[in-house]
Amino acid sequence: MSGNVVNAPLDRRRLLTLGGGAVAAGLLAACGSNTGRTTSSSTSGSGGAKPALAQWYHQYGEAGTQQAVEGYAKAYTAATVTVTWKPGDYDQSTAASLLTGSGPDVFEYGNGPTIDMIKGQQVVDMTDAIGAAASDYNDAVLKRMTYDGKIWAIPQVIDMQLLVYRKSMLDKAGVTPPETIEDLRTAAAALTKDKVKGLFLGNDGGAGLMGGPMLWAAGLDFLKDDNTFGFDDDAAVTSLGTLRELFTSKHLLLGAPADWFDASALTQGLTAMQFTGLWTFPDIKKALGDDFGCIPWPKLGSASAGKKSVPVGAYGSCVSAKSKNVDAAKAFAKWLWVDQTDKQLDFATAYGFHIPSRKALLAKATTLQSGPAKDAAQYAVDFGHAQSPLLWTPKCQTAFGDMMSKIVKDGADPKAQIATVKAVAQAELKRVAG
Repeated sequence: MSGNVVNAPLDRRRLLTLGGGAVAAGLLAACGSNTGRTTSSSTSGSGGAKPALAQWYHQYGEAGTQQAVEGYAKAYTAATVTVTWKPGDYDQSTAASLLTGSGPDVFEYGNGPTIDMIKGQQVVDMTDAIGAAASDYNDAVLKRMTYDGKIWAIPQVIDMQLLVYRKSMLDKAGVTPPETIEDLRTAAAALTKDKVKGLFLGNDGGAGLMGGPMLWAAGLDFLKDDNTFGFDDDAAVTSLGTLRELFTSKHLLLGAPADWFDASALTQGLTAMQFTGLWTFPDIKKALGDDFGCIPWPKLGSASAGKKSVPVGAYGSCVSAKSKNVDAAKAFAKWLWVDQTDKQLDFATAYGFHIPSRKALLAKATTLQSGPAKDAAQYAVDFGHAQSPLLWTPKCQTAFGDMMSKIVKDGADPKAQIATVKAVAQAELKRVAG
């Protein structure tokens, strides 16, 4: 995600609305300002009463979600679980609450807890709670919630981004869905006709959205596996420079009535191809019927290690280390997000358009059994890429967002801009890895 907040509805899609690949601490959806909880939910009952647990969620924008999670909590018999539905700045209020005794026992956080929460011992290890089921969760999402060999959150529901296209427009132009970035540039040119642009990557030309996918296209990442800086490389210079070339090509749609997270540019015929979220599929289907398809973001053909990708993200269920009932809180999180596959499937598919975090549940999701939706669900397994590594902090992402804007919109030298980000990232890595 870039440092530019997108004014999208407050729901699960907000994991992916900030673009650029950085769902790091402080950059996720703004949700919840009330930091308190009732006394009864923060202490165990006396006289053998069931433990009382407070569970926090950000305010989802999809109808029925609050009633669903309250129903899940009510169905749990080993503890009394009180759900708090938090509008406003959820990330900041939740992070602050973990430093006090007034926070939740169980809470969700975008792509799991931050590295500062983990290093500060504010959350507990969930490895034993997820247990043998770990191999069934989306690999990219679970890796993002893992640090020092331990799993710190249980993935809930997956959202993703991908490239969607109008079949009829591609057929008419004799264009096949692009396999490489080079193919994409050629296709965008061929599909630009009259008032139709070939490609839409957001109203800023992809500066705030496409940084991560362009790195992955070149076979690179924000950080290497050893948590050192990941894209001081000529392939990154080429890939990010290509985004600037697209920006100036006149083949990109700029200034659309709605931004990339809304499919109206595609459905209204303003563009032939659009990078957007899976959540738009119901709207696309309603408007276009079967006249659309989807593919992962292409790889950079000139980079031998280049890879296709679809950014994926998920809220993770975490347990506060300050909970007075840590074991009971872990047991509840395990019950809901590991054991209760029917509830996991319900939460993913009955309220909005999302993907279960468990691979085994894909075949049971009726919304994902055919057409582009089925393709997208498999892409999340085969090409899923967490938007950013755990150690890629907000300060790193702010520098990255500035770099992307300067390269794409201002035509700044990619190599020099990468060097600037590297200096910031190395200082941050030294801080968080210490």
